[in-house]
Amino acid sequence: MEAAHFLTQEMRNNQFFLRFLLFLMIVGPIIGWILPADFFDNSSMIMCPSRAFFNFECLGCGMTRAVMHFHNLDFGGATFYNQFVWGVYPFLVFLWGKWTWQLYKNTFGRPAIQ
Repeated sequence: MEAAHFLTQEMRNNQFFLRFLLFLMIVGPIIGWILPADFFDNSSMIMCPSRAFFNFECLGCGMTRAVMHFHNLDFGGATFYNQFVWGVYPFLVFLWGKWTWQLYKNTFGRPAIQ
């Protein structure tokens, strides 16, 4: 699974765009730590289609809140919202690391075109 599979060839050759994308990939988790763990807890809007249409909670319900709590090291709160966060969060961290490393290699690891 390549990190930049959605990028056109022109975007992949644009060093400014790649550096900006790498900046966003690094700053994203930092913003997650700055925001409070309960940032998404008090929303009255139902985003889950299964809850909105069928009034049924799927296996992914509460995952955003659980990941946010897990990211802020509130493991009890994360488990309260969704127990599957213990498998999903490490997978997300793995994907983030892999994609960020690939983007870094594509941005700084290749020689400049003469």
